[in-house]
Amino acid sequence: MQYKEWMEEHRDVTRRFFLGMGAVGIVGLNSTVAGVGRSEDSSLNADWMPAVEYLTRDENFKNYGRGNPPPDQLPLDKRRAVGLERDTWQLEVIADPESNSKIENPLSKELGAALDWKALMKLAETQAVRFLHVMACTNGRAPCGMGLWEGVPLREVIWMARPKQNIRRIFYYGYHNDDPKQRFQSSLPIGRVLEDPPGDFPVILCYKLNDKWLSPVRGGPVRMLVPDAYGNKSVKWLQRILLTNNSQANDTYALWNNDTESSLKTWACIIHAPQKIKSVQSIPISGIAQVGMSGLHRVQYWLHPQKKLLPENDPYFTSGDWKNAEALPPPEDWGGGLPNGKLPASILHIDPTSGKPIRWPLRNTLIHWAALMPAASPGLYDLRCRTIDANGVAQPMPRPFLKSGYNAIQKITLEVEA
Repeated sequence: MQYKEWMEEHRDVTRRFFLGMGAVGIVGLNSTVAGVGRSEDSSLNADWMPAVEYLTRDENFKNYGRGNPPPDQLPLDKRRAVGLERDTWQLEVIADPESNSKIENPLSKELGAALDWKALMKLAETQAVRFLHVMACTNGRAPCGMGLWEGVPLREVIWMARPKQNIRRIFYYGYHNDDPKQRFQSSLPIGRVLEDPPGDFPVILCYKLNDKWLSPVRGGPVRMLVPDAYGNKSVKWLQRILLTNNSQANDTYALWNNDTESSLKTWACIIHAPQKIKSVQSIPISGIAQVGMSGLHRVQYWLHPQKKLLPENDPYFTSGDWKNAEALPPPEDWGGGLPNGKLPASILHIDPTSGKPIRWPLRNTLIHWAALMPAASPGLYDLRCRTIDANGVAQPMPRPFLKSGYNAIQKITLEVEA
């Protein structure tokens, strides 16, 4: 999709909001056709392509594949040989040979007892779950995309292995060319696998995205999907799980100096704003917000004249003249390639009768927001946005630190002409 086409499509997402604001708003909206507000990085807005629709089409997900070559790029005969096709896939669930964990029924290839695709689909007949969830990289400034994920709760398979004692964590691995130096791995406390906090989703063995089988590039045939977490926990091309008494995480990202236990943060960004606009015109802006662990109360924006000094000793702009934007309601058309844009049945936190979310916004998803700012005097301005989470805490607090999830306050430049 070309950049101009993408911008036109994103504008359509928020057009209903601006239509409701009347003719003045439409004048402002149309004035943005020629350009988009830019930040210090001129490529920033192109990174938001995954958020055009509420659900991201497979081909529009931002990809962070691992391996050389990435497993999805292997020839079909090689993928089949190493278990990366549905008819050859197998998952081992065994005790960690380097700890004293004990299980009674190891699901191992050596014993001919590994879980295969047929067995997984048999479990899916009664245990499958579906939920909406954003995929985001720990240090990425833009989400990879939001999807409708389907799978079997991991605990169902863990219990098949009959764990007995000395188990504190699970270590899990995806296929990476049988090269230890390319191996990508992650881990979870066994308690999070076996039990879900109230209202949270289970960790799943995921095999569908947007009601279609996972493609190789998305980690198919089966990947881990860990709710509330950043994408490094949701390892692709899943093939092996160790039950271990080791109390320490073995995550690849931890070795890269990242906080691998950090939950998704709540934050907002601007996707669409004019570079230049006349002083007699209202100023339409729109964007997305990621709804993290602390939920979302509102999105705000702040238009600050560049010639006016910023307050001292206020690195998070808490004294800025912030104004409320409008969080847009759930869509009628969810996109993502779903037939007619409609959600299928039996999705967690979606009302089965109306097909709409039981509450909005949903945690661990993306929402769209928009605002029509009043006309401003001629000059150069800095435009910022932020979230206020459900606890009343303003972005980037309460977790402003790097390495545990990106949530910096975005700034773009806007010029108002006489």
